[in-house]
Amino acid sequence: MQPPIPRQSAHEHGIHRADNDARLSDELASVVTGARRRAVRDADRQIDTAHLLHSLLESDPQVRAVFGEGSQIARLLGYLVQRSIGYGLRWQNGVEDSGAVHVVTEIAGFSPLAAASMECACERAARHGGPARGVDLLAAIVVDSQARAVEVLRRAGIDPHAVLARIDGWTGEPRECPSQECVRGGEAAC
Repeated sequence: MQPPIPRQSAHEHGIHRADNDARLSDELASVVTGARRRAVRDADRQIDTAHLLHSLLESDPQVRAVFGEGSQIARLLGYLVQRSIGYGLRWQNGVEDSGAVHVVTEIAGFSPLAAASMECACERAARHGGPARGVDLLAAIVVDSQARAVEVLRRAGIDPHAVLARIDGWTGEPRECPSQECVRGGEAAC
């Protein structure tokens, strides 16, 4: 059995930095807060990409629109709820990391992949001249095949590459990332 997550103040643990990041839209800061609550409630040691995806789907209508109406969202939320009640227990012992990611230490409380995805979302947003939005984070999450969120998407029968293509089609964003920080396993992350 895992020991409980040590109770530290947010300042000691450094986990509120992303919430106060001026590079994030108010909506995305709210998504991060929701993902943090979910991780604490689920007794996970870090916020991972599946927590972020779950919070994005609950909070962001533009992200839900990427998946369209109907059964895709229902199936996806079903897998995410299963994960929160036990589906993800096998993940609690490990850190979400593809091994190809530079560990981003500025965003404490996140798995390495989730931290890198947050940074890539901010870089993607900088190209369109605004704060990072939910679709920027979704685009950053879906490109790493080792991300827990990508595993959940695949189990729900959703192709992560098709999700990225839909986002890129809406925003006109290229798939290439301006920095090597976002490149994971040979794929552009943002």
